[in-house]
Formats: sequence, structure tokens, C-alpha cells
Amino acid sequence: MIIHILTLFPQVFEPILNTSILKRAQEKDLATFKLYNLRNWAADKHGTDDDRPYGGGPGMILKVEPIYQAIKDIKTKSKNDQISVFLLSPRGKTFNQSLAQKLVKLDQILLICGRYEGFDERIRNFTDGEISIGNYILTGGEIPAMVITDALVRLIPGVLKKETATKIESFSSGLSQLVKKPIKQKSSPPFSKIDYYLEYPQYTRPESFMGFTVPKVLLSGDHQKISQWQQKNILKK
Repeated sequence: MIIHILTLFPQVFEPILNTSILKRAQEKDLATFKLYNLRNWAADKHGTDDDRPYGGGPGMILKVEPIYQAIKDIKTKSKNDQISVFLLSPRGKTFNQSLAQKLVKLDQILLICGRYEGFDERIRNFTDGEISIGNYILTGGEIPAMVITDALVRLIPGVLKKETATKIESFSSGLSQLVKKPIKQKSSPPFSKIDYYLEYPQYTRPESFMGFTVPKVLLSGDHQKISQWQQKNILKK
């Protein structure tokens, strides 16, 4: 999978993309990250990528021309006009594990990091959608891009040492299937109406720590009883 990231601050990605699982994915040639500095497509020689909004108001707006040209050039350079392009903005569809499982099936995606007061509305005519990582405001789209990249890469087959690691974990469909009688939970927009489940509690050595002990069933060696205990202790969010 190739993940393209268009940002005003490409330098902030280097430590994250070259650490742990993301680094391992690159070493295995299972994922490629390409960073682009939006300033390279600035509208003038002064490196202008933003301007005041028509009609007035606080802050600055990212201009349409640099982003449009960047999208066009990235697609041309990649020899792939089918790169899926997503704006990272509060308007977007809320990112979750289900969406991650859909996006990871794409060969290439381009994540465009917002800044300031947002995008010129016309930019949306040249993208495939918008993604938000939550109902709160951040300084820019760089952290959301890191979140999405991390969530996607660990789902790529072969990245994690154990394939089952992504099958039975929090928010996964595999975990929800272990719940025999899921309780319907009502919720209202903007939150999803889907029931999400969190992995059962887990323990490691020592068996006792300051009076807190590991449940005896986990020490029993009885795999059937352990499985039953795990299913019973799956948490719902």
C-alpha cells in the first residue's frame, strides 16, 4: 500500500513513520509513505498557500490552486489517476476500525492535511471524500494523518508477526462475533449506532502484585474455560 501525505509540515512525520511497526512495514516492502510539502505548489514566489476568506471572518483559508495542482502532479508522477484522495477535516466521516478495514483495501491513498480555518470549499470538487478522527478541533491534519496511517498499516497482511493479532482485538468484527448475545445500545448522531467491543482484560507475570492477583481460571491451563472467561469479559463501549 502506498500512502501519500500532503502537508505544510512534512518534517513532523519522520519520527513516527520510521519507528516500530510503520518502519517494519517499509522494510518488508508492504507499505510506502510519500510526503509532500504543499509549499512546493505555492500560488506565488512568496510561498503563499493561504489567504483571507471572502466575506470576512477570522483566520486564513488554504487556497484551492496549490492543492489542486499538487493532487494533479502526485497522480501524474505516480502514474496512477485512481489514487483515492481524502481531506482531513471536521466535516469528514468519523474514522473507526470499520472504515480502516475498507481503506486498507485501496492500493494508494492521498491524505491532505488541513490547517488554519480550513479549505477553500472548491477543493472538495477534486477529492473522493473527507475523514475526521473525532468531534474536536486540532491545529491541523497532521496528527489525524498519523492516526489513520498507523491504523491502516497494521491491517496490511504480513506487517504484524501474528496474523490473528488484528482478527481478535478491540473494535474488530472478530471480537464482536465472540459475543453470544450482544446487547443493543442506543446512540444518537453524531455517534455511530454500531455496538463496539473492547478486548477482554489480560495479565502477565507476576501472578500477584501488591495484593492484586491474576484470575485463577487463566492459570488453570483449561483452554475451554479460559475461552469462556474471555468471552464473558469482553467489554462493550
